[in-house]
Amino acid sequence: MAQDFAVDFGDEPLEGLLAREGLSATFAAMTKQLDAFASAFQTRLPGFAVRANEQADMADMTKAADHIRAGFDDLLVFGTGGSSLGAQAAIQLARYRADAGITIHFPDSLDPFEMDRLFAALNPARTHVLAISKSGTTAETLIQVVTARAWLEAAVGGDLGRHFTFITEPGERHLRTYGEALGSPILDHPTDVGGRFSVLTCVGMLPVMVAGLDVAAFRAGATAVRDATLADIAASEPGRGAALMHTLTVERGVNQTLVMPYADAMREFTRWHGQLWAESLGKEGKGSTPLRAVGPVDQHSQLQLFLDGPNDKLMTLMSIPSYGKGPRVDADEARRYGLDYMAGRTIGDTVSCQARATAEALRNKGRIVRHFSLPKLNERTLGGLFMQFMLETVLTAHLMGVNAYDQPAVEDGKILTRQYLNELGH
Repeated sequence: MAQDFAVDFGDEPLEGLLAREGLSATFAAMTKQLDAFASAFQTRLPGFAVRANEQADMADMTKAADHIRAGFDDLLVFGTGGSSLGAQAAIQLARYRADAGITIHFPDSLDPFEMDRLFAALNPARTHVLAISKSGTTAETLIQVVTARAWLEAAVGGDLGRHFTFITEPGERHLRTYGEALGSPILDHPTDVGGRFSVLTCVGMLPVMVAGLDVAAFRAGATAVRDATLADIAASEPGRGAALMHTLTVERGVNQTLVMPYADAMREFTRWHGQLWAESLGKEGKGSTPLRAVGPVDQHSQLQLFLDGPNDKLMTLMSIPSYGKGPRVDADEARRYGLDYMAGRTIGDTVSCQARATAEALRNKGRIVRHFSLPKLNERTLGGLFMQFMLETVLTAHLMGVNAYDQPAVEDGKILTRQYLNELGH
């Protein structure tokens, strides 16, 4: 089973680019480190990679998804960070399907005005809540659950349990206790998978199933990338990406990484990648800042910086060849308004050429650009990209010498938030 995308660096292979830039020796040292790491990595795969082709959770997910789709018009997904971003990235594909099904809302930032808007706009009798927290103690999620319960109870009275589904770790967890008291379905969050790595578990895949997308295809694409990586970590796309990023950091001071897909359906993917990269690698004074853009719209807002600003970024562009796709520009109208080059062309022709032109213009400016070419954007391809970037992140963390799975610094803010709330009084 092969992965469903190709990666190139322009007219020359990566090795040629590295030689021209004088980076070959450092890159070779990085790949040697990955080779030395391979045996230990293969023996103790991270949980997200082990669960790439999970089957044991399918029955519980199917039962929960069927219940939600059969009885409700709207689904509120309460979760923040990794409990939400992966699902948002995945279900953007559903916008392009005929079966719209249930409407899924992600109020993932605790915004009082957004919560007021949702409670005012939705019919509580036809609304279901999916609450997700690995620890079961995420304050924002618990607040949303408690306020949603009051909203539902005021409108529909008893039998609230059918309006809720919970995902949290086993054991004594506040969120689990709450769900048990309601008599609601509770799915187990894998204990060996952190939130930002959880998109391929029930955390991301239950919303995917509710949206009518193919969970098995997501996981098949992820499994293909995982297996290709394990066959030769240093030569794999995640391995080469990690070695390249760390080489550029060490040799050139590159401290930013850009992900720019030429597909609006991948807008949320860039948000998911931003959390994955920042929270996994930003430690001990180390790390690089993730940047996100979407083509072609951000050619008009950020490309000037990418082309003519500091050369401190690894540029990752993604495109889906779409020649002949989309509405076609009337030839006479095009010529009338000075768009002769667009006469008879489709919108897909334009976007495909823009992606190609942007990559070439960046390279002409001396920027290092890798281009992911996706033959199509579907569940399998997107699942492969999820695995690509999770593995690349973990392998980069190894080269940096940091733990990809913790986030110790964010606890300070949580402690201060509790302090300030207590100071408000009652």
